[in-house]
Amino acid sequence: MTGLISVAGAAVVDSLENPQQLLVARRSAPPQFAGMWEFPGGKLEAGESFEGALHRELLEELGITVRLGAEVEPAEPDGWPLNERAVMRVWFAEVLDGEPRPLQDHDELRWVPLGNGDGHGHGNDAGNGNDAFALPWIPADLPIVRALVERVTTGLLG
Repeated sequence: MTGLISVAGAAVVDSLENPQQLLVARRSAPPQFAGMWEFPGGKLEAGESFEGALHRELLEELGITVRLGAEVEPAEPDGWPLNERAVMRVWFAEVLDGEPRPLQDHDELRWVPLGNGDGHGHGNDAGNGNDAFALPWIPADLPIVRALVERVTTGLLG
């Protein structure tokens, strides 16, 4: 990856073995993303692994420690493109300790059901109004939501 910013994201689920719910986080800033939903996580620090960044970010942002599962395989070899300068890689994660709270960068957390929508809509017009696809996602995160729901509903978590 030449000059791309690396971002680590977590698909925090209620169970790595049989995920039914996804923890999503609503951005409080910057203005263009405030009120939109995303995967918690953040940029890698110098010399940090994706896994190390996830553990640090989830503790800082949500106050939780997690057990990491499989990666949500990206469509591109470098990761899921966020914009022309950044890519994100996302891992399934399960809470080991702590109660998730919006400590940094977010004003709300919500557990949403997985597997109810068809994954083909955009933002508010998708799904049945009560699942992950019913939320207004940051646009770059929506393809990742589709990929992880597909993996959950087809049982490809290994």
